[in-house]
Amino acid sequence: MPADPASNPADDPLIRARQDWMSVLAKAPGTRLAAVMEALGPEPAHSWLRAPEFGAVMSRGRAGATGAPFNLGEITVTRCSLRLEDGTVGHAYIAGRDADHARRAALCDALLQGPRAAELQATVIAPLRADLARAAAEAEARADKTRVDFFTMVRGE
Repeated sequence: MPADPASNPADDPLIRARQDWMSVLAKAPGTRLAAVMEALGPEPAHSWLRAPEFGAVMSRGRAGATGAPFNLGEITVTRCSLRLEDGTVGHAYIAGRDADHARRAALCDALLQGPRAAELQATVIAPLRADLARAAAEAEARADKTRVDFFTMVRGE
C-alpha cells in the first residue's frame, strides 16, 4: 500500500521551496549575497537563537553517485539561527568560516517565510540562482574542452 504523501514532510511544497532557497543561499558566494541584500535596505532587527559558530561535519560520498556511501572527510561549516521581531526564525549552514555569510543567509531564510517573500525571491534568490547556473555552465564548458569521445574514432579497415 503506497504511503500517504501528506505523511512525508519532504513532499510539502513549502518545505521543498525552503530547501531550495536555503541551498541557493548556502552555495552563493558571501560577497555576492551581501551585494544583492544591499538593495533590501537596512537589516531588520533580530535576536540570536544561536550566534554564528564554526564546526566540522563529516562529508559523505558515493562512488558513481549510486554506490555504497563512504566517509569522504570533514569540512568546516558555520551555522546560526536568529529570530525576527515578529517571531519568524531563520537558520543557515554555510560551508567554511564566514559568520557574515551565515548571518545574511539566516536573515534571508527568515524574511522569505514572511510577507516579503515574493520580493526576496525576485531580488535575492533569482539573481543568485542565475549566478550559480552561469558558474556551473562555465565549469562544464571548461570541462568539455578536455573531453575525448572514443566512439568517434575511425577504425582502419
